[in-house]
Amino acid sequence: MTNVLNHLDWSFLVNILLTVIPALVCITLHELSHGLVAYKLGDPTAKNAGRLTLNPIKHIDIMGLLMMLIARFGWAKPVPVDMRYFKNPKRGMAVTALAGPVSNVLIAAVAFALYGGVFDALRKSGVGQVILEIIYTTGYLSLALALFNLIPIPPLDGSKVLFSLLPDRAYGKLLRYERYGSILLLLIVVLGVTRGPLQQATSYLVQQFLHISVWMNSLISGLVNR
Repeated sequence: MTNVLNHLDWSFLVNILLTVIPALVCITLHELSHGLVAYKLGDPTAKNAGRLTLNPIKHIDIMGLLMMLIARFGWAKPVPVDMRYFKNPKRGMAVTALAGPVSNVLIAAVAFALYGGVFDALRKSGVGQVILEIIYTTGYLSLALALFNLIPIPPLDGSKVLFSLLPDRAYGKLLRYERYGSILLLLIVVLGVTRGPLQQATSYLVQQFLHISVWMNSLISGLVNR
């Protein structure tokens, strides 16, 4: 039995595990940001539902997590929001929706800054390379999650921002049909309609954010070599 285990190729499982950690970080902070902003705007729904937590289990949508692992874009369990608590419901909903993608952009900036800052110190060891891979993947997935959620199809965040720009009457009608957007979204995901464009857009953004890594690496190197 030991010989069988020793000859198995564990690389696929290791790669999955290296993606799970970043995915959970990105998803958890994305949904927590929604809940915190809604709470600050007067809506206690997420807090009452126990969603103002760093516990990733509270935020996981199994299908969305699998998509994050396989296709490198996905979604989490939506944080419950009751726009009736907002002084300005449409604006409050838009700000709450934007909080998720914005948080992911900030996470990516921090991840790529950290990647550049510790790159020289970690790149020469096996464990260090694993840590670097986790940090890099966190930045990549965070940008992918931000872009995916900005697609203006319910229940994604982009739809809530777009709807907020519409007249009140049209806004109310669209909200009533929001649940059908989930079916459309599922079809788009299954058919892979947006996969190519999303991957291209994410890769482009990653290249731009890597400038942060280069800058941080130069800064750290300059301080160390003084």
